[in-house]
Amino acid sequence: MDVGDSPEETAFRATARSWLLAHGTSHGTRVDTGALSDHVRNALAWQRTLYEHGWAGISWPKAFGGRGEPGVHSTIFNEEMAGVDETLGPLTVALGMVAPTLMRHGTPEQQTHLASMLRGEQLWAQLFSEPGAGSDLAALATRAERDGDEWVINGQKVWTSLGQFADYGILLARTDVNAPKHEGITYFIVDMTAPGIEVRPLVQMTGHAHFNEVFLTDVRIPHASVVGEVNEGWKTARTTLTSERASIAGGGAGWSVEELIEAARIKGVADHPIIRQELAQAHIRAVTLKTLGYRVRTAMSAGSMPGPEALVMKLAYARHWTASTDTAMSILGAEGLLVDETGPDERDHGKRQSLRAVWPQVFLNQYAIRMGGGTDEVQQNIIGELGLGLPREPSTDRGVPWKDLPK
Repeated sequence: MDVGDSPEETAFRATARSWLLAHGTSHGTRVDTGALSDHVRNALAWQRTLYEHGWAGISWPKAFGGRGEPGVHSTIFNEEMAGVDETLGPLTVALGMVAPTLMRHGTPEQQTHLASMLRGEQLWAQLFSEPGAGSDLAALATRAERDGDEWVINGQKVWTSLGQFADYGILLARTDVNAPKHEGITYFIVDMTAPGIEVRPLVQMTGHAHFNEVFLTDVRIPHASVVGEVNEGWKTARTTLTSERASIAGGGAGWSVEELIEAARIKGVADHPIIRQELAQAHIRAVTLKTLGYRVRTAMSAGSMPGPEALVMKLAYARHWTASTDTAMSILGAEGLLVDETGPDERDHGKRQSLRAVWPQVFLNQYAIRMGGGTDEVQQNIIGELGLGLPREPSTDRGVPWKDLPK
């Protein structure tokens, strides 16, 4: 494992940092508590700025409009971007999930979307999960039936991030009910403005409507929108799902252990023995994650695929978030029940208001991190099977036609 940057990576980091400091804005704690529409609009504008200055698609192949540089350069740029008050979070589906899938499985016509993504012109949504198909995604029931050169889609999706703002979506639908559940699925691109699509925002306990449920009634999709082969959508989806987990683990928390320690100082509990121990554990977890990141970067720098450490990072990241925000609530005490409900306290220059604006939201957001991209339990199975070579979980539905499974 190589710790730190090579001379070439050091030079790239310095150039990236210089540009970001000149074009981004500095910040304190990075938690979006404003309107989601503003959050989306700002992310698209920032992506356009990156494109106009040649910083978009750093590790994308040149054939797709990128710079064609090593993947480690993207990692370095994202690390440096954490130091300015700019985010590409709303574009995670487009840049981190759809783009890798279209590069690998898309037709030339479908790959024309890549240029629009780089220019910050498109927001994408993921239409995978359903009320009866979450952790067991392959049990999905949304149907797609062929009608000439079109497919007619009927069904319901849920937990669709920012679907109310999306221009396009990636959709999994069942196209063969006589095949086993993994073998009768097809992967589509869908225009989110198409007739028959209804998006209903779901207000979460954070007070925001980041997620949505989407109803599809006789939605017509051209056959040219099939990504990969008909009934082979699960293979295509695996590319998307793998990219999603990597994006979640490498996307940054929007808060840091240093800010957690500062919260303890503001509240006057930094010397409490239990709090001190919890802060030490948070620091250890953060260093562990950073070290796992070094291992992933070492593999990337050498031009090889990362090993089990890449599988572990998503789960470790979710557990770090949960434990650290539990500590934050211990630090805030009863004040942790408030979410920026009062004006700033002039005696401490608004710092206490800042705590209420940040940490209760971060605490509530932990549940999305623990479920998004696969629950903690699913990720443990993936680590066991792919990372450790353990036997697959027992299954009673393997090889059984989907239509014969209990619904």
